[in-house]
Amino acid sequence: MLTFEEKVEIIESFPELTRNDVSMKRVNYHYKDSLFDKTVVIQHLHPNGNGFVYVAGLHGYEPDERGLVNIREATEEEFRSIIAAAIKNLSEGPDGEVQPIEEKWVGPNGEELLLVEEEEFWNLYHGLNLEESFGAYGQAKAYLREEQFKQVQNGRDS
Repeated sequence: MLTFEEKVEIIESFPELTRNDVSMKRVNYHYKDSLFDKTVVIQHLHPNGNGFVYVAGLHGYEPDERGLVNIREATEEEFRSIIAAAIKNLSEGPDGEVQPIEEKWVGPNGEELLLVEEEEFWNLYHGLNLEESFGAYGQAKAYLREEQFKQVQNGRDS
């Protein structure tokens, strides 16, 4: 069994993951560029080596009802593989199929914009009207933040 420190070292070799310390010395790691509301890849990694990886929708794993699989006894190779698969799943969706994305953003005066991925472009809509189009998600997100918009997730601003 890998130690907590070994697991952290492996996880941190994935630069796209962001560490978030939680209660009881446990650690979560998030994939902020997830195409879904779900961003947690590793949940509740504990100093005793126990923890979970989000694998809902991935073939070859038997997740619990929350979509998580326990990684306590994982070998280094298994652990690296499951993390890579989980990240890919959150960035492409199951079976490598890129999932379209729609995000609601709210401005400082309550105006709502919808950011939609369409045919390799990121289009920004106000109602049915196309307001702006971007070649990359990062450009669209930077523009929205510059204009003081906040992304709405699960009914709350982020």
